Amino acid sequence: MKTKKSKKKANKFDKYFKLTWRKAWIIIMSWFVAVLLHNGVSALLGIEEAVFFIIAIFIIPIYVLVVLIYNLIKKFK
Repeated sequence: MKTKKSKKKANKFDKYFKLTWRKAWIIIMSWFVAVLLHNGVSALLGIEEAVFFIIAIFIIPIYVLVVLIYNLIKKFK
């Protein structure tokens, strides 16, 4: 029974952290859209907004590092 639970848990993590070409494309496009939205909001409204900036500079790169580390651990395990 424990092995089934651990496999279910591993599959749940694989869903979010396993790197595929599709997920890599989504990450790249998400970063690009966040940068464009940050610049667009700043240009149109004349104010500095921080939400898309934080997403592009901190959230997406941290997620990429976690995904890469997770995949390296899974590969060498």
